Amino acid sequence: MQATAYTYDESTRRGSVLLDDGTPLPFDAPAFDAGGLRLLRPGQRVRIDVEGAGEARRITLVTLQTFL
Repeated sequence: MQATAYTYDESTRRGSVLLDDGTPLPFDAPAFDAGGLRLLRPGQRVRIDVEGAGEARRITLVTLQTFL
């Protein structure tokens, strides 16, 4: 799934993305670390993996979106 980086706190490695429908979805440090990133800037296009549904939905991976 693709999204746009919305917030990111370098000290905690937590932040949020905006899904393409405008819905914000937070991520925690383990999801950020799983993607191997060092920094994330608001506005960057990212790829995310999500598990669960509804209120239990959570991001498990955040990485940069690459175009082939």
